[in-house]
Amino acid sequence: MKSTSKILLGVITAAAAGAVIGMLFAPDKGNEIRSKVKKTANELADELLSAIRRGKSQYQDAKDDLRNKAYELKGKAQQKFDEVADEADEQYNATKKKLQVS
Repeated sequence: MKSTSKILLGVITAAAAGAVIGMLFAPDKGNEIRSKVKKTANELADELLSAIRRGKSQYQDAKDDLRNKAYELKGKAQQKFDEVADEADEQYNATKKKLQVS
């Protein structure tokens, strides 16, 4: 887990704990407190799901970028190999021709 994710999870957890503690010490009736706790828990769960979705999206983007770079490098390497092979072939044929003339 990246440090940003750890920090985000810590902030969300601390916010949830603070909200629950604050509600428990509030001068409200039991059913009102439970209702507020439930509402806050749902809001925090939504925030956490949003953070997870953003993380998955960033992961997918990074994976796609890496894959594209790998294909690009593979193409460049293949092209360079073909150039070197062609050059070696030309040198071989030129040397062979010189040896046959001599």
